Amino acid sequence: MSQIDRVLRSNLKLRHLQLLVALDQFRHLGRAAEFLSHTQPAVSKSLAEVERMFGLELFTRSTRGTEPTPFGDAVVRFARSVLSDYARTRDEIAAVASGAAGRVSVGTMVVATPGLVAQAVERLKQRSSLTTVYVEEGDLTRLLPRLRVGELDVIVARLEPGYASPDLETEPLYEEQMRIVVRPDHALAAMRKPGWAELAKVPWVMPPPWASSRIKLNQMFYQERLDPPTDIIESASFLVTLTFLRQRGAAAFVAENVARYLEAEGLAKSLPVTVPIELPPVGLLTLRQRKATPATEQFMACCREVAASAKTKRKRKPPLKG
Repeated sequence: MSQIDRVLRSNLKLRHLQLLVALDQFRHLGRAAEFLSHTQPAVSKSLAEVERMFGLELFTRSTRGTEPTPFGDAVVRFARSVLSDYARTRDEIAAVASGAAGRVSVGTMVVATPGLVAQAVERLKQRSSLTTVYVEEGDLTRLLPRLRVGELDVIVARLEPGYASPDLETEPLYEEQMRIVVRPDHALAAMRKPGWAELAKVPWVMPPPWASSRIKLNQMFYQERLDPPTDIIESASFLVTLTFLRQRGAAAFVAENVARYLEAEGLAKSLPVTVPIELPPVGLLTLRQRKATPATEQFMACCREVAASAKTKRKRKPPLKG
């Protein structure tokens, strides 16, 4: 057995893993020591101990703080993965002891939050009210690393082909069109048929540059021989989108289920503008080699049920005008 194998299998303790993650998070010995309720000399000594085990420098120290070396980055990823598995197992055992049904950590993009995820969580709670559901919203650049180290169990998102990878399992659930929305008292909301020229002149909240929906939206302006809007805010957050929709009078590019939700709550109006854009389907992302917990399996089953129900309703429901 090599030295690295021996260290990873038997020498590293839980406190060592917690130390490595804290150092990576705070990038400063003093702040990591404060977080761990240790003295700075004790943290420095523990780090030196771990580095002696590996025979490698894991962090560089300077007056500016600590930075992980390439070896340190690899060990920190291992530490995060082990600590996530530890926390998941601890929660499952505690759930069984208390009569609950466990915990599921869900990453979600705004395209799925108010419709699919919210309804799936409601179904899950009806079946197992004591199941804890952690929901984190963001884009794939933020969520995928957390899935890979075990901090998330499943991601509900638009299945962007640029993020396909052999370690990921994808399950498409449904396809959905995009809509352009503004607040109900916006000048564009009063127009019978606003055009792309009017849309180019107003502030916008747009998806991040990497998103296929953003690329396709820009193409719509180019097709109309217009430059895309320059007064923009980029965000993958539902709350940020809603905030600037209301406060700045911005237009926003959102999925149809988000548009319906905002209209039902009186928060926005969908503009009668046709947006003939084909986008990747919305679905589930999981890590291929990780076995799902019972709570995760149950949540994903609820997602499938909600998606199937939505397809049936969509066939009966008239589309938003556009």
